Amino acid sequence: MSTVKIPPVLRQSVGGEREVDVSGATVEEVLANLCDAHPAVGAQILTADGSLHAFVNVYVNGEDARLLQWTDTPVGETDTLVILPAMAGGAQ
Repeated sequence: MSTVKIPPVLRQSVGGEREVDVSGATVEEVLANLCDAHPAVGAQILTADGSLHAFVNVYVNGEDARLLQWTDTPVGETDTLVILPAMAGGAQ
Protein backbone atom coordinates (compact mmCIF):
# COMPACT_ATOMS: atom_id res chain seq x y z
CA MET A 1 0.00 0.00 0.00
CA SER A 2 1.11 3.53 -0.74
CA THR A 3 1.34 6.08 2.04
CA VAL A 4 -0.76 9.20 1.60
CA LYS A 5 0.36 12.16 3.72
CA ILE A 6 -2.63 14.17 4.83
CA PRO A 7 -2.27 17.96 5.27
CA PRO A 8 -3.70 19.55 8.43
CA VAL A 9 -6.70 20.98 6.57
CA LEU A 10 -7.87 17.44 5.63
CA ARG A 11 -6.91 15.53 8.79
CA GLN A 12 -10.30 15.85 10.45
CA SER A 13 -11.73 13.99 7.44
CA VAL A 14 -9.49 10.98 8.14
CA GLY A 15 -9.87 10.80 11.90
CA GLY A 16 -6.94 13.09 12.63
CA GLU A 17 -4.34 10.86 10.95
CA ARG A 18 -1.21 12.43 9.43
CA GLU A 19 -0.69 9.46 7.09
CA VAL A 20 -3.02 6.84 5.68
CA ASP A 21 -1.99 3.65 3.87
CA VAL A 22 -4.05 3.22 0.70
CA SER A 23 -3.96 0.61 -2.05
CA GLY A 24 -3.92 1.41 -5.75
CA ALA A 25 -1.68 1.08 -8.79
CA THR A 26 -2.03 4.69 -9.98
CA VAL A 27 -2.54 8.09 -8.39
CA GLU A 28 -6.16 7.97 -9.56
CA GLU A 29 -6.78 4.57 -7.91
CA VAL A 30 -5.12 5.63 -4.65
CA LEU A 31 -7.18 8.82 -4.48
CA ALA A 32 -10.38 6.93 -5.35
CA ASN A 33 -9.70 4.37 -2.62
CA LEU A 34 -8.86 7.12 -0.14
CA CYS A 35 -12.14 8.89 -0.93
CA ASP A 36 -14.09 5.62 -0.71
CA ALA A 37 -12.65 4.96 2.76
CA HIS A 38 -13.00 8.61 3.86
CA PRO A 39 -15.87 10.25 1.92
CA ALA A 40 -15.35 13.61 3.64
CA VAL A 41 -11.97 13.87 1.89
CA GLY A 42 -13.65 13.36 -1.46
CA ALA A 43 -16.06 16.18 -0.72
CA GLN A 44 -13.07 18.48 -0.29
CA ILE A 45 -10.78 17.42 -3.15
CA LEU A 46 -13.13 16.15 -5.88
CA THR A 47 -15.55 17.96 -8.17
CA ALA A 48 -19.18 16.89 -8.57
CA ASP A 49 -18.20 14.64 -11.50
CA GLY A 50 -15.50 12.91 -9.44
CA SER A 51 -12.43 14.54 -10.96
CA LEU A 52 -9.73 16.19 -8.90
CA HIS A 53 -10.29 19.90 -8.21
CA ALA A 54 -7.90 22.12 -10.18
CA PHE A 55 -6.60 23.67 -6.95
CA VAL A 56 -5.46 20.32 -5.50
CA ASN A 57 -1.80 19.40 -6.03
CA VAL A 58 -0.56 15.84 -5.72
CA TYR A 59 3.07 14.86 -5.30
CA VAL A 60 4.50 11.37 -5.74
CA ASN A 61 7.75 10.85 -3.88
CA GLY A 62 8.27 14.61 -3.88
CA GLU A 63 7.56 15.13 -7.60
CA ASP A 64 4.55 17.03 -8.89
CA ALA A 65 2.25 14.43 -10.46
CA ARG A 66 1.28 16.98 -13.13
CA LEU A 67 4.85 16.78 -14.44
CA LEU A 68 4.69 12.98 -14.47
CA GLN A 69 1.57 11.26 -15.82
CA TRP A 70 -0.86 13.14 -13.59
CA THR A 71 -3.53 10.78 -12.26
CA ASP A 72 -2.22 7.96 -14.47
CA THR A 73 1.14 8.07 -12.65
CA PRO A 74 1.95 4.55 -11.44
CA VAL A 75 2.54 4.10 -7.72
CA GLY A 76 4.02 1.22 -5.79
CA GLU A 77 3.77 -0.08 -2.26
CA THR A 78 6.71 1.99 -1.03
CA ASP A 79 5.65 5.25 -2.70
CA THR A 80 4.43 8.30 -0.82
CA LEU A 81 1.74 10.65 -2.08
CA VAL A 82 1.19 14.12 -0.67
CA ILE A 83 -2.11 15.93 -1.21
CA LEU A 84 -1.83 19.72 -1.04
CA PRO A 85 -4.99 21.73 -1.55
CA ALA A 86 -4.12 25.33 -2.40
CA MET A 87 -4.87 27.79 0.34
CA ALA A 88 -6.21 31.27 -0.30
CA GLY A 89 -7.46 34.20 1.69
CA GLY A 90 -6.06 36.20 4.54
CA ALA A 91 -6.04 39.81 5.60
CA GLN A 92 -4.74 42.63 3.45
